[in-house]
Amino acid sequence: MATRHRPAIGLRHFVLPIITIAVLSYFGFHAFHGEYGLIAEARLQTRAENLAAVLEELRDKREVLEKRVTLLRPESLDPDMIDEQARMILHVAHPNEVLIYRN
Repeated sequence: MATRHRPAIGLRHFVLPIITIAVLSYFGFHAFHGEYGLIAEARLQTRAENLAAVLEELRDKREVLEKRVTLLRPESLDPDMIDEQARMILHVAHPNEVLIYRN
């Protein structure tokens, strides 16, 4: 009876799978930890939300300033605004007045 002899499995049979695993590992790592990976995307999303909140605050401040500037325009001068600004700049008040300064 003839015995079948298996050929020895050489290293050349593992070269292609090893290279494939190495390439997939490289791209998989960078898909998570790379500059544009999933973790970086989460950080960028958080930063975008923070910047959106800052933008909203700045828009509110700008709106308040625009309203104040409108009151100081020559065509729509408000006597109370002029009085308020003069008192604040000159630090002048009548003796019987109480002044409350706001930011």
